[in-house]
Amino acid sequence: MNAVVELERTSIGMPAESSNRSRNIFSSPSKITPQQRELRNGHAGRVIWFTGFSGAGKSTIASELERQLFVRGRNTYVLDGDNIRNGLGFDLSFSLDDRDENIRRVAEVAKLFVEGGFICITAFISPLRHQREYARKIFPAGKFVEVFVNTPLHICEERDPKGLYARARSGQSPPARFATAIRASQTSASRSVIPSGISG
Repeated sequence: MNAVVELERTSIGMPAESSNRSRNIFSSPSKITPQQRELRNGHAGRVIWFTGFSGAGKSTIASELERQLFVRGRNTYVLDGDNIRNGLGFDLSFSLDDRDENIRRVAEVAKLFVEGGFICITAFISPLRHQREYARKIFPAGKFVEVFVNTPLHICEERDPKGLYARARSGQSPPARFATAIRASQTSASRSVIPSGISG
């Protein structure tokens, strides 16, 4: 059974710019350049975007990666799916449109962290390709690292007490593109996150 089900939508994509948006909003550029932040921090800012089914181990790996990077002196922070739903996304349902909006908000917050020189780690199911592509396109080249936590579906089902996986048994193929994959069922969290080219 495939570990990720790709549920593509052709007629509905990420939210378009609202027609109610004020015309009196202007960007306020920072007086600190990304190069200055990188020099001060000793590393570049970027986002590590963990994707995969609920129960795959995204949050566990993200938390361990954050700990290891912090110990190495990196500025880092995790944006976790459940934590975001308790705050920034508390007003959103689990409809397809609201799932898109949730990912849009997370991507924009992650972008702010990256612009501030942080290594921002996100842990979200984000199964739809257009969601991940939306997130990717708002970052400069090389600042978005997508990691698929490749845990078999039956192991996710064993781990998860909510029984959310009956819908996923459709036999669809996993997403076509991933920059990196982690087989979390075959290694520990600490070994999964040994930094390789992501620490700045």
